[in-house]
Amino acid sequence: MCGGVRFHVDGDELKVYFPNPKAVLPVRQKDGSHLLVPWGRRESQPGFMPRGGWARLDSIRAGKWSQYTPIPVKIDVQAFMEKDMNNESQWYDLKDGEFIQGLIATLGNERRLYVVTELNEQSTHKSQRWPRVISDTHVS
Repeated sequence: MCGGVRFHVDGDELKVYFPNPKAVLPVRQKDGSHLLVPWGRRESQPGFMPRGGWARLDSIRAGKWSQYTPIPVKIDVQAFMEKDMNNESQWYDLKDGEFIQGLIATLGNERRLYVVTELNEQSTHKSQRWPRVISDTHVS
């Protein structure tokens, strides 16, 4: 499901985990720069955006995110973490030129980033959801 990520900002390696209410993810801009965007919304956070940090690809395609003016983006991380069936953290490295697909959702002045997930046999999470990994040539 992707409960954490590892990425670089200004030469420092950061590990960010979804439970942290200050969690942000790096979105790669068309000019190659990065924009840090708040990762989802937790139960305890105010707002009207969907709770959680993930958006299922099938629900996006079904139009369930349409009210949030979804924008597909590339989340630029070196690795992501998910819990396995034994609740142990497992890290998965991305290759050069690979990104996690994200969705920026907006409602009024509120803007949040969600990790796009899809069913995948490789997932070790009980939900069988896996971040959608896209290549550098994929059009956002």
